[in-house]
Amino acid sequence: MNNKEIIERIETSLIEFSLGHVILPDSPEKYSLSDRMSKYNIPGLSLAVINDYEIDWAKCYGVLKNGTENRVEPNSIFQACSISKMVTTPLIMHLVDNGTFDLDTDVNTYLQSWKVPESEFSKNRKVTLRGLLTHQSGVSRPTGGYNWEKGTTPTLVQILNGEYPAVMKPTIVEFEPFSKWQYSNMGFAIIQLLLEEHYGKPYHQISQEMLLAPLGMKDSTFKYPLSDEWVKREISLHDRDGNPTYPGIIPTAEAHGGLMTTPTDLAKFGIALMRAYQGDSAGILTPSLAKDMMEQKTWVDDISEMGLPFGMGFGCFMVGEGESKIVFHHGGNDPGASSLLIFMPERGFGAAFLANGLLGVDLSLEILAAIAHEYGWEE
Repeated sequence: MNNKEIIERIETSLIEFSLGHVILPDSPEKYSLSDRMSKYNIPGLSLAVINDYEIDWAKCYGVLKNGTENRVEPNSIFQACSISKMVTTPLIMHLVDNGTFDLDTDVNTYLQSWKVPESEFSKNRKVTLRGLLTHQSGVSRPTGGYNWEKGTTPTLVQILNGEYPAVMKPTIVEFEPFSKWQYSNMGFAIIQLLLEEHYGKPYHQISQEMLLAPLGMKDSTFKYPLSDEWVKREISLHDRDGNPTYPGIIPTAEAHGGLMTTPTDLAKFGIALMRAYQGDSAGILTPSLAKDMMEQKTWVDDISEMGLPFGMGFGCFMVGEGESKIVFHHGGNDPGASSLLIFMPERGFGAAFLANGLLGVDLSLEILAAIAHEYGWEE
């Protein structure tokens, strides 16, 4: 059986995704990938499939921008959105591994140019790296997302303070740490500040030197705007109706959602994590770091996106245990990009999806189901 035959069957056997439905009907109606891209108004899609801890194949579909003929290519650059948090996590965990930081120490002990504001909710329990990495810190999301005065670039401290030219509410502790789970982009802005203050460098430089380059992720960067050469390969974002929108990235707030990448590079990251989990180190990705990341720390209360309960490790989500464990992170932003990285660390299966449309995660789950069926991963 060759990959061409496998790909053709996957492309013609998609089943409609229904939130929370994991039991498929006996004879479900099947659709083509092009049909589903039209259904979800996704102009462009790129994916990579991992099998036995290797990239088995990768393929691209559609165009960079609706209304143009510029096709998506293997090196086309997409926004990874919140998968950025999963990629950021090893950078801070490395400093925990070597004893520089402690998971359970008040982060204000380490922060220099900005401190987490004290509040009634942080009297008894403080904001810690353990809380930030598992979205249990009590830190605000922020409500309304990231906004800033166009034509300006707020500093990371201005973003955290909600000060002009950042146009957003200040970062606060709004419930007692570890009293509940709440997803927080601002938590990873704090992690970024910790990294930048420790190394004395911009975050995009730290990530490039310590993680992206060592893993061979040559088409990945946290630096934005992109260089002139890379801009030619950059996708446009599209809203729910498939209309082109704006990029929506603040150059100084990178760690929570600023990664620009390809599915092949994301697959390299996933494979490196899985191999480290199995005992093979890759740069800062040590076996102890990988196992700690992918050990469940809590349950996620909000199941609205996936329709199923799932667990939280450090910077990643998971379901199942042992050989059945599935580790993943998905992402999306209102300007119109979406992403999914998912893999089974005990078995070496997985896939990476990037789309230039708002509803790409739904589409990626349909494709994932077809891939799982074709490769026999369903169990």
